[in-house]
Amino acid sequence: MNLRRILYFVYYLKELDKRKFIKFLKTAKNECNKSSLFLCLDIIHSSFRYNISILDYFYFRFYRLNAFERNKWAGTGFMYEYQVRMNPKGAREVLENKISFLNRFSSFVKRDFADIGKLKTNSGILLHLMQNESERLVLKGSKGQVGAQVEVIRCEDFSPEKLLNRMKVKGYDLVEEYVVQHPSLMKLSHSGLNTVRIFTQLNNNNVDFLGARLRISVNSTVDNMAAGNLAAPIEMKSGIVNGPGVYSDITKSDSIIHPVTNQSILGFRVPHWEKVLEMIKQAAVFCPENKSVGWDIAITQHGPELIEGNHNWCKLLWQLPVKKGLKEELERYL
Repeated sequence: MNLRRILYFVYYLKELDKRKFIKFLKTAKNECNKSSLFLCLDIIHSSFRYNISILDYFYFRFYRLNAFERNKWAGTGFMYEYQVRMNPKGAREVLENKISFLNRFSSFVKRDFADIGKLKTNSGILLHLMQNESERLVLKGSKGQVGAQVEVIRCEDFSPEKLLNRMKVKGYDLVEEYVVQHPSLMKLSHSGLNTVRIFTQLNNNNVDFLGARLRISVNSTVDNMAAGNLAAPIEMKSGIVNGPGVYSDITKSDSIIHPVTNQSILGFRVPHWEKVLEMIKQAAVFCPENKSVGWDIAITQHGPELIEGNHNWCKLLWQLPVKKGLKEELERYL
C-alpha cells in the first residue's frame, strides 16, 4: 500500500467535516440503495485507488460511477501533487499572499489597495481609500482561502481609527477599494461580486486555456462554491454560459435560473470577453515560474479587473460545472 496515500487518508480523516459527511452519506444511500457500511468501504477503496479525498467521493458522485468513469476525475491527492509540481513552493508565494500578488500584478489592477503597514504609517492613505465612488471597502486577510477572511464594509459606518481597529481585531492586513461589477452581472446577482475563473496552463511558450467558469453569489458577499454559491461553465470562444449553475452541495439541484433574482444563468453572456482573454494571456506569462493558475476576474462597466491568481485552484469549480472528470487534460502536461 502506498505510504503517501495512507498519509493523505489520515489527513482527510483529520480535516473531515463530519456534519457534511453524514448529510452526504444519507443522500448517497437514498440514491443508490446501498448500506452505510458498503459506502464507507467503497470510500476507503476509492481514496487509495483514485487518489481522492473522502468528500470527493460524494462531490464526484462516485457511488453512481464504474471504475472507468471514476478514473477520469482529478481528486484532492492528484491535484495537490500536480500543483506542487507546476507551481513550486518557492515560486507560489506571489499567488499565496494577496499583498504580494497585488504589488506584482499591479499593471492588471485598477482598484486602490493598501496593506496595514502602510495604513499605520500614513493615515492619509486610508482616508483616500474611504472616499472611493463605491463608498465601500473590502477587508481581507492576505492569506485567506476560499472566501475566508473577507468582509465588505460601508465607509460611512467607520472612521479611519475605527476601521484600523476593526482590522486589528479581525486579523485583516489588507484593504481594497470595492469593485463595482458590470450592470448585467449586478442584475444576475447583486448580493456579491460575481467573478469569472479562468484556468491556464503554460505549455512551453504558449498559454493553454483549461476552461472558464462563472461564479455566482447566492445571498452571499463572496462567490466561492465552498460558501454555498453557484458555478456555471462558460464557452471559451464566445464567453456565453452554456450549462446550468451547480452547487458543490450534492443535496441541491442545478439552476438554469438564479434562485433569488430569477435571472437566466444559462445563456448569460460575459461582457468584455475578448478583453478578458487577452488580459489573462498576458497575466499567465507575467509570472512564468507558476505554470498552472486559476485566475479570478471581475467584470466592470469599463472592462476586466484582475482580482487574484490561485496556485491551488479548485478541482470542484473546474470539473463539477461540466459534469465530467478532466484529469486527462492535466496528465498530458506531466
